[in-house]
Amino acid sequence: MTSSPGPWPINDDLTVLRARVLDYATRAGLSSQRAEDLMLSVSEAAANVLEHGGGHGTVRVWLDRGDVVVDITDTHGVLAPHHARRQRPPDDARRGFGLWLMRQMCDDISIDQRPGCSRLRLRMSLPS
Repeated sequence: MTSSPGPWPINDDLTVLRARVLDYATRAGLSSQRAEDLMLSVSEAAANVLEHGGGHGTVRVWLDRGDVVVDITDTHGVLAPHHARRQRPPDDARRGFGLWLMRQMCDDISIDQRPGCSRLRLRMSLPS
């Protein structure tokens, strides 16, 4: 698998996006559990783009040195690098679990912020 599909637009129907990410991750070699973890992380990130990131964005997925990498980019630019280090919210919190959960499910997450856009990068290592 050498090609990088997409970028895929983020819109109100995340069903197609979830299916594409799950298919790519599985074909790349992630176990079904890890592929589902990545799909859930991307789905949460895309939902955040719709709610907090200006309502528009893209998802791009590719292989990089034994990792499946996904970039989720928005058009608002409020997500900043320090958000990737958020601690677990209190048990009674109604919101705020998304980035923390992504950190638990993915091998690495990072955020790059530029004027007018933010990019969340998720990485999942393929089995050796």
